[in-house]
Amino acid sequence: MSRLTPPTPITAIVYSDSNAIDALMRTIADHLIGQGFALAGFVQRNRPCPGRARCDMILEELSSGERFGISEDRATHARGCMLDVDELLRAVASAARGLEAGADLVIINKFGKTESEGGGFRPLIAEALAREVPVLIAVPFRNLDGWRLFAETYSADHAVEVLAGDAAGVCGQLGFTTGQAKHWTPANAIASSLSRGT
Repeated sequence: MSRLTPPTPITAIVYSDSNAIDALMRTIADHLIGQGFALAGFVQRNRPCPGRARCDMILEELSSGERFGISEDRATHARGCMLDVDELLRAVASAARGLEAGADLVIINKFGKTESEGGGFRPLIAEALAREVPVLIAVPFRNLDGWRLFAETYSADHAVEVLAGDAAGVCGQLGFTTGQAKHWTPANAIASSLSRGT
């Protein structure tokens, strides 16, 4: 069971600017790790690629420090998703090991197209909640409808624009405090509900 007690099992930050949210999620993770909390999941670090319009997407797994390059190396003018699904699955497995070892929070860098379609990080989210570990996730505004269909009533959504101050202040606004556990719906019922369609 987590030492963090947010008001809802899932906390979502809704954003439009990818660079800003990546930096904020890293700041939150660094602050909580500095406070002695055990984290699993991911922050994203992008690596510019000369001659290409898109950066390489690199996920850093927070429990192990492993890094996973989840971008396929495609031609300069290739269209469509650049996600390396096999590498993403390896990353999810790494985070699942961190969760099993004991985590106070699972951070998911993005609820993206893959998650909207039923894959990606969805099983990891369900497993975290089955273990009564809260989840922090970044949700692009374009995926908000799909996110709400998935998360149902188990998430509190926060617009990134209203989160202000230093890392401690942002964590306070998000409800990441220690104390008596909140009275959530039983964890297995939440996990079962969110597992539908995974």
